[in-house]
Amino acid sequence: MITDPAYEVAPWTLRESELNLELLPQSESVFALSNGHIGWRGNLDEGEPNGLPGTYLNGLYELHPLPYAEAGYGYPESGQTVINVTNGKLVRLLVDDEPFDLRYGTIRSHVRELDMRAGVLRRTCEWVSPAGRAVRVTSTRMVSFQQRAVAALSYEVEPLDGQVRVVVQSELAANEELPTTPGDPRRAAALESPLDPEEHFAHGTRLRLIHSTRRSRLRVATAADHLVSGPPTTQLSAESSEDVARLTVTSVVGEGEKLRLEKFVAYGWSGARSLPALRDQADAALVGARDTGWQGLLEQQRAYLDDFWDRADVEVDGDTEIQQAVRFALFHVLQTGARAEERAIPAKGLTGSGYDGHTFWDAETFVLPLLTFTAPRAAAEVLRWRCNMLPAAQERARQLGLEGATFPWRTINGEEASSYWPAGTAAFHVNADIAHAVVRYVAATGDGAFEADTGLKILVETARLWRSLGHHDHAGAFHIDGVTGPDEYSAIADDNVYTNLMAQGNLVAAADAAERHPRHAARLGVTDEETATWRDAAAAMTVPFDDELGVHQQSQGYTRHQRWDFDSTGADQYPLMLNYPYFDLYRKQVVKQADLVLAMYLRGDAFTLEQKTRNFAYYEPLTVRDSSLSAYCQAVIAAEVGHLPLAYEYLGESALMDLEDLENNARDGLHIAALAGTWMALVAGFGGMRLFDAEELRFAPRLPDALSRIAFRLMFRGRRLHVEITPKTATYTLTDGPALDILHYEESVPLAQGRPASRPVPETPHTKPPEQPPGRSPLHRPHRHQ
Repeated sequence: MITDPAYEVAPWTLRESELNLELLPQSESVFALSNGHIGWRGNLDEGEPNGLPGTYLNGLYELHPLPYAEAGYGYPESGQTVINVTNGKLVRLLVDDEPFDLRYGTIRSHVRELDMRAGVLRRTCEWVSPAGRAVRVTSTRMVSFQQRAVAALSYEVEPLDGQVRVVVQSELAANEELPTTPGDPRRAAALESPLDPEEHFAHGTRLRLIHSTRRSRLRVATAADHLVSGPPTTQLSAESSEDVARLTVTSVVGEGEKLRLEKFVAYGWSGARSLPALRDQADAALVGARDTGWQGLLEQQRAYLDDFWDRADVEVDGDTEIQQAVRFALFHVLQTGARAEERAIPAKGLTGSGYDGHTFWDAETFVLPLLTFTAPRAAAEVLRWRCNMLPAAQERARQLGLEGATFPWRTINGEEASSYWPAGTAAFHVNADIAHAVVRYVAATGDGAFEADTGLKILVETARLWRSLGHHDHAGAFHIDGVTGPDEYSAIADDNVYTNLMAQGNLVAAADAAERHPRHAARLGVTDEETATWRDAAAAMTVPFDDELGVHQQSQGYTRHQRWDFDSTGADQYPLMLNYPYFDLYRKQVVKQADLVLAMYLRGDAFTLEQKTRNFAYYEPLTVRDSSLSAYCQAVIAAEVGHLPLAYEYLGESALMDLEDLENNARDGLHIAALAGTWMALVAGFGGMRLFDAEELRFAPRLPDALSRIAFRLMFRGRRLHVEITPKTATYTLTDGPALDILHYEESVPLAQGRPASRPVPETPHTKPPEQPPGRSPLHRPHRHQ
């Protein structure tokens, strides 16, 4: 999309200067607004034309049966799917009885702009109706960061060639018709008009609809209020029915006059609260928004984002596309988690219905690192949601004959929703990924109260899982067999290195946390004997290594498998999972997404630099990146082992995953993990930032030739830190907070507030980079973006 002439490259905005209906579904995703609680896709104000109508509430879902040709013990019986709830952003327009529909008439101009500093989507359109009447429509839309339950918009109509009669219809609309997609008909049936009406209301300028889902029995209330200004002829009327509440504004507007509508929308949902309670909740949020006013909401939004950018901004000199893309990434990741508040982070955020709105291990592994260092409160809330889901995870472990807790591979409500068990049930690493996120959060924030109250519960139950899932052999080595690691082209393998190393860290972290919080641990039934078994298992953890090749094996015996025949695989046969049986993929050396390479980033303390270099060279020619999760960690390790041009190209792939629609599915929503990976490729890749357990924050910066400078801000243990890197020098500035020591390579650097410390950046030896599978190299980024 960003390569389309209509999309402009700018540091703080994403601007579309011309409407392309063929790109409408993708634009609805990139122009989506959310706050982690409410999500509004970037649909046109009038609702039509559209690619995918979308209004989402985080955690609100419908149930549907999961299909099985052959049933099996432990298979999940039902799945969860995010649903399109009541649409509050609809504002329809008629000009002299002619519907304002951009498929008809003449569009003189159409501009949309996502402003990442103001947190709004602006739109200006000049349109001539089929009857020859010209109007200018201007709108601004926002989802409030400060007022969690509130979204709002302004909509203004101005005649351009004389007096016109204008009708504006502001609506709340439930059970909108969605585009049909192929798939399980039982799922489609569950999503067809999923909301049962319970109450509708319209009076004066206020509207309200209350519905409940049929199977999950969740209740949602949507309320709206309006401020209208216009010529003296302006009249208002309101009406409602089960699925539609409407305020109709009619006016005769002369040239030089304007009709303006400000719309405030409030949402509330619950699986437990009564209808009157939920009605009152939505109405109360609406009163707060109305009292704040449109201008007040805009000011609150800007203040919130000013503070965010002060602690999170990334500057990139030398590539204007990457500069725009990393701020786009930061903004959308913030939108995904800012006000989630004990809810999950879905893989597509609240930008679309892709992956059924499920959260995966992506959230803790890819998204939470960014939030931990830029918006730590949001990271803590996601982990509290995981803790709240512990009862379901414990029940799932018991169902599988295991101790502790088994967190689901994909879910909305905490229960497993994957019907394909080799990629779902067997991917136990999700439990260590969540535990690792707990350890990272505590190390980065020093939040001991969180560790004692929330983190310890997760660490203990996941450690119990590993101790019961693995076993000691006759020689005392500890093995974890029959699991699926991050690479989904290898399943049910023994001693997957990623899983084993992450489990090892989990076991040690649980034992350490139990010792730090003995009273809390005792309430969980933890004994000294139990923590000793965790430490024993961790110390004896098997990490397969091929002595002949001098590389780690992705899993036991992996390097003796037959290599995939890449030369006979055509470019049109990727992704492989859609063109070859999994059985064939599982038996060959071919990697869907970085697995061992990801282990070398997250557990980099378990590898020497020489091992990382050799491992990267071995696995790079096997990795086809049929997943959006791969490029960023390949960028991080490529930078660490000295392949800076390759790391830069992987950065570009991660950064432009959605802006260039590289996976051809941005229409379903954005790839939130890949967006977060853009930040990590810059900060952990070229910034070399690492934090292993509670050690000092360390940096090992180096830049590719294409970039002349990067600078980034982050939060660490209540402090604000600014890091600036040029080809020759790294400068560290503590902008707020008490003194701090960091590591620059192996040198300890003391920092005091307002006193920058500069250190030289050593030269990176030039080495020949490894090759990728034929046709699977990252897109080359020529030096044309400076």
